[in-house]
Amino acid sequence: MVCIFAADNEAERKGTSGSLLLLSTNMATETNIETVKRILLTLLYDDIFFVDMKVKPTNNIKIFLDADSGLGIEKCIKINRALYKIMDEMGIYPEGDFSLEVSSPGIEEPLKIHRQYVKNIGRFVEVTLNDESRKEGKLTAVNEEDIVIEFTEGKGKKALEQKLSLPFTDIKTTKVQIKF
Repeated sequence: MVCIFAADNEAERKGTSGSLLLLSTNMATETNIETVKRILLTLLYDDIFFVDMKVKPTNNIKIFLDADSGLGIEKCIKINRALYKIMDEMGIYPEGDFSLEVSSPGIEEPLKIHRQYVKNIGRFVEVTLNDESRKEGKLTAVNEEDIVIEFTEGKGKKALEQKLSLPFTDIKTTKVQIKF
């Protein structure tokens, strides 16, 4: 967030001008972010979908995309170049003081949206619940209210396959696990 504080002596005594300017600067920054997102959504093609956007105070914009069939670096580069060109031509950041990164979230990032859960059915996940307890298993189903994971309890002849339904409201984070 870029904050500019300016006030004349009269406004400083009243305590008004600085906060109004700060509010308008925040609103301008929010407008830029919404504009970037709106442009980005028009550039998505095939099965590519928006996951998240992070903006640092230095106008470093990180956009995370995913695709049902996997997101290769070529697609990220294509979208990055197109978005950068449009942002530059539109003068969203008039001084050109921004950087843009487009990538997939990566395996270390938790799943954020419903479509990511659906994409990862059949993979092993670690679910951290709101009470900080953890559950691991194979993601076998996803619906609007919850997910279902399957796991083995016990060993050898006493091993039993269990299914556990976890409501989204109880889930803090879900991360895909790599099993070798």
